Amino acid sequence: MTSPDPVLVVSRVDDATADVVIEELNRRQVPVVRLDPGDFPVDVSVVARLGVPGLRGSLRTPTRTAFLDEVRSVYWRRPRPYTASPGMSEQDAHWCREEARYGLGGVLASLPGAHYVNHPWRNRDAEYKPAQLAVAARCGFDVPPTLLTNEQSAAREFASEHGPVVYKPLRGTDYQDAAGRALTVWVEEVDPAGLDSGVGHTAHLFQKRVPSVADLRVTAVGEEIFTVRISGSPGTDWRRHYDALSYSLVDTPAHLATCVRRYLDAFGLVFGAFDFGVDRDGRVWWYECNPNGQFAWFPEPITGRMVRAVADRLQHGGGRLDH
Repeated sequence: MTSPDPVLVVSRVDDATADVVIEELNRRQVPVVRLDPGDFPVDVSVVARLGVPGLRGSLRTPTRTAFLDEVRSVYWRRPRPYTASPGMSEQDAHWCREEARYGLGGVLASLPGAHYVNHPWRNRDAEYKPAQLAVAARCGFDVPPTLLTNEQSAAREFASEHGPVVYKPLRGTDYQDAAGRALTVWVEEVDPAGLDSGVGHTAHLFQKRVPSVADLRVTAVGEEIFTVRISGSPGTDWRRHYDALSYSLVDTPAHLATCVRRYLDAFGLVFGAFDFGVDRDGRVWWYECNPNGQFAWFPEPITGRMVRAVADRLQHGGGRLDH
């Protein structure tokens, strides 16, 4: 099946946020081609010709075809890692995966005229937490005192000066136990006595704990900003306590909205999911920005507004829908 001017959704199968956006695009009768680079080369093929007219050719899945110069928008979500054909030696497979990353990946990042939400290279740049923190401070956010180190003595000194302190992973890297079960590294308060020689094994991010009374998840889609106040978390990391949480859509403070737009512009992002803590004095503290954050877990009245905003961007190639 060939779809004229489709939206290309780049993601894995088990992506609930991509699912609800695709459902909205289907409701609007906007053609969609869903593609996971992790299916290449077995179930995805590419033919790309580059010359004087520019990039031309096609992407094919088992059920869809997208012509490279006709893709109106790209919704870059959470694709699986690149793979290689079965039966290869590890060295050959590694070489093929890297060729796929720079070949197919380069094509997907270079579609002429397509509007990206977000461009994969902008996502990549904005995922580095040290860069996030530095840019956030320049954009006017209140950033808690933070230390990144692999020195035990520096970590202990920081904890002594700024305690209580939390540890935050620098990336959501896949992690498994000896039995192959997936593990999650949560944001946790640090016991200074536990800061042993293990600190020296890699880079660690420590941050002064905000005495928060609530959290804010601020989801920005272009010029539209949705601020959700999250209440009821009994622990440091509210993601561990979904059943205890309540959500309310609130007005975005003007200063916060200004800082959010500065931040998006600094990284070249269209979409960002920002997390903040609110202390007892009402001061809003920066935590992080996930350039590719989820939002399908909110109650439908909240999720629905975000879905429509994302679908508007994808349907109209960055332009605004006239209501």
